[in-house]
Amino acid sequence: MQIVACPSCGAQVQFKSHASVVAVCEYCRATVMKDADAVKDLGKMSAVLEDYTRLQIGSAGTLAGRGFSVVGRIQLKYAAGMWNEWYLLFDDGATGWLGDSSGQYTVTTAMDATSALPAFEDIVAGRHYNINDERFTAAETRSASCIGGQGELPFKVGAGWQTRVADLRHGSAFVTLDYADGDTPVLYKGLAVTLEQMQCQLLRDDEQIRQTAGRYRGRLEALDCPSCGSAIGYLPGVTTSLVCPACQAVLDASTPQAQILAQSANVTGVRTTLALGATATIGKVTWQLIGAMTRADDEGSGWTEYLLYNTAAGFFWLVETDQGWSRSAVMASWPEWASVKADSASIDQVSFRKLYDYPATVQWAAGAFNWRVAAGDVVRVFEFESGQTRLAAELTGEELTWSRSTPVAFDQVRSWFGDTPAAIAPKKPPSTGSATRFALWILGLNAIPLLFNFSGTIFWVVIAIVAIYLSEHFFGAKNP
Repeated sequence: MQIVACPSCGAQVQFKSHASVVAVCEYCRATVMKDADAVKDLGKMSAVLEDYTRLQIGSAGTLAGRGFSVVGRIQLKYAAGMWNEWYLLFDDGATGWLGDSSGQYTVTTAMDATSALPAFEDIVAGRHYNINDERFTAAETRSASCIGGQGELPFKVGAGWQTRVADLRHGSAFVTLDYADGDTPVLYKGLAVTLEQMQCQLLRDDEQIRQTAGRYRGRLEALDCPSCGSAIGYLPGVTTSLVCPACQAVLDASTPQAQILAQSANVTGVRTTLALGATATIGKVTWQLIGAMTRADDEGSGWTEYLLYNTAAGFFWLVETDQGWSRSAVMASWPEWASVKADSASIDQVSFRKLYDYPATVQWAAGAFNWRVAAGDVVRVFEFESGQTRLAAELTGEELTWSRSTPVAFDQVRSWFGDTPAAIAPKKPPSTGSATRFALWILGLNAIPLLFNFSGTIFWVVIAIVAIYLSEHFFGAKNP
């Protein structure tokens, strides 16, 4: 460990890793660069946005029998959101990175490339590429800029520092190509992990997250919609992309003052079965519903998706369709899928056959999300099925994601949310009552001539009308 005096304020600045080039003074935010004979002040580093992450400087864990500690952090922002990169120092002196994005974690270390790597412009989400004689699928490409930093870092970085990165996956294996220094990327390779797998310690607890999330240190900002003034109910710090339920403005909350990214001309309200802010208890874990959106396919069939969040367990989706409910979560380990034209995908030696291939368009959204979402967004969806389990690949020009879903009975959903105003009765199929009324109306018209025909026929007409009414009264009311 090396300790130097901050050239700006004189406070002690620690360099725990010999590979670290700069460190951010925790007192005055000066970026201190370690030189051969002296230290230099490179200017102030922007404070990170204290978000929902459980990690912090000083967190520690074990990976493949190697202990590590978190010594630095950079926060990066791109068009669809933001993420954290935590700089790791292993007990044996090696270093690495812990990617932290929307509750998904990856650990990577730099390594040499044994063959030519693709140019950034040539990487397309969903396509396959050979990296060091292994085939990987492109998951995402993004251009990002640094918006804040903490602790020690292995290179000179500050406000305005930009990079281009491409992420690729194969099962749980993970590769990042970093084009920050030009057209020749730096190769980082590792795997998808969880905090539990790494036995992480010294994590932030729920109370610490509530006290700091959504604000810079010492500065708490109230969030009212800058477009219409309506209060937006959301969990502070959980996300940086918000959609106002009142005016449908898309907001960026990654700065102390929310900024309007887009405004919507269509502000028609949507009635959803579950309301924003509702809480669900599943097992012993409490989840909060922070976002909701409706989507439709190219044939006009629609459905509703609800985003739920827990500080320790992350995110999952509840999906409501005409056929029922399902629970869905993003997959960290990817299935084998030969190409977008393949009729099957497999994972854990289970084959899933392709059911559908369709575009899905966001019709309406409200609340908080872990990526930027707005009405009109379109993704291409590929659905696969094996038994009651389904896999879904969602593809855009920049990103491919996989999710796994299983059906959930509505009675189960209702028990999760309890007897709260949010757990309202599900919507009835619109045709049930209207069809009955239409049948009664037609039957009534046809019965008019019979009213003047004093035969036994009118008796059977009256019996038919009463039967239809009683059927709707006693059986229709039980239909959820």
